[in-house]
Amino acid sequence: MKKSAEIVIIGGGISGVAIAYNLAKKGVKNIVLIEKGYLASGSTGRCGAGIRSQWGTEMNCILSRESINFFENINEELGYERDCEFKQGGYLLLASTDKEVNQFRKNIELQNSLDIPSKLITTDEAKEIVPYLNTDGIIAGAFCKKDGHANPFHVVQAFADGAKRLGVEINTFTEVTGMKVEKGRIVGVETNKGDISTSKVVNAAGGYAQEIAEMCGIKLPNYAERHQILVTEPVNPILGPMVMSFSLNFYIQQTPHGSIIAGYGDPNEPQSFNTDSGWEFAEVMAKKITTILPLLKDLRVVRQWSGLYELTPDRQPIMGGHPDLEGYYMATGFSGHGFMMGPVTGRLMAEYILGEKTFIDISKLDVGRFERGEYVWEPSVV
Repeated sequence: MKKSAEIVIIGGGISGVAIAYNLAKKGVKNIVLIEKGYLASGSTGRCGAGIRSQWGTEMNCILSRESINFFENINEELGYERDCEFKQGGYLLLASTDKEVNQFRKNIELQNSLDIPSKLITTDEAKEIVPYLNTDGIIAGAFCKKDGHANPFHVVQAFADGAKRLGVEINTFTEVTGMKVEKGRIVGVETNKGDISTSKVVNAAGGYAQEIAEMCGIKLPNYAERHQILVTEPVNPILGPMVMSFSLNFYIQQTPHGSIIAGYGDPNEPQSFNTDSGWEFAEVMAKKITTILPLLKDLRVVRQWSGLYELTPDRQPIMGGHPDLEGYYMATGFSGHGFMMGPVTGRLMAEYILGEKTFIDISKLDVGRFERGEYVWEPSVV
C-alpha cells in the first residue's frame, strides 16, 4: 500500500469507485481507494438494484436522470467486457390513497419539467403493463419507461476496472482506524495496514460515513438504518418493471435471470448498524408480494439479507466539502439510493474536488443546509 497519495477515497461501493474513476479520468495520478471488505460488500452490494428518476425533489430527479443517461451506455463508457445488466423495464408506482395520487401529480409535473417522461396512469393501464397485478385497493399509478435496474456487482467492478487501468490503487480488506488532522486540514489517514499521508480525503463510506466523519472531528446529521430484502428462485419472465408502493411500503422486481427481489422499510426499525435478517421480515414480505402479485404464492425464497440506509433528515444526499475542515469531502447520505445515483456522483465529486464548475449545481446538497434550515423533504422513499 502506498504511503502517500494526492487523494484517498474511503469506501469501495458505487460512490467510491465512481469518484476514483472520474478523478483518474481527469488526470489525477496518485489516488488510493480503501475498502474494509471486498468491493460492493456494503450497501451497494446489498441494495435492491433499482434505478429510477421518479422523485419528488428537483435534485434527486436531476441526479437520477443523469445517472440513467450514463447507465444506458455503461458497458461502452467504461470499456467493460462483461455486462452490467442494465434493464429499462420501467418503474410502476402504485397509489392507494387520494393523498398519494395528489403527490404523484405534483411529482410528475416536476419530473416532466426536467425532461423525465413519467405519466399518471389508471389501474387498467397498470394491468396492461403488469398483467398479473392485483389492483384491489389501488386507485392509480405512475410510470416511467426509462427507469430500471442493473447488477450492482458488475457496475462496481466496471468502475473499479476502469479506475485501475487509469492507475488507481484499490486496497480491499483494509480498515480506516483514524484520521490525521492538523490546524483544520486533513494530513493523513490511518489504517490497519499502515498510514497514508494525504491532503484530500473523500468520505464515501455509505452506512459508516458518520463513523469516518467522527474520526475527523465532524458530526454528520446522518444515521444508519437496516433495510431487509429477499430473493426467490428464478421463474419465466412475468414482471417487466419494478413495482413499488410508498403507502403500502414495498418494492418488487424481477432480475434478468428470473429471480424475484423484494423489500420494504420497517417503520419501527431503530437506528443501528445491524445487518442481520429475521423471519418476521420474510413473513411480512411474503404477504405483501402475494397480495399484489398472487401468481407468485408458490415461489420458494432462496435467501434474504439486509443492508444499511444512510439517512439524512431530508432524504437527500450530502455532497461537497465541509466548512470546518480543509481537504475533507463527502458523498454520503443517499438514504438507500446511492446505487442509482452513483455514476453522476462520481462525475460531480471529481469536478468539485478539482475546483471545477460542476455540470449540475450541487450547492443545495451541502452539509450546511441542515443548520440553515434550507432543505426540502423527499416524499418518495420506501
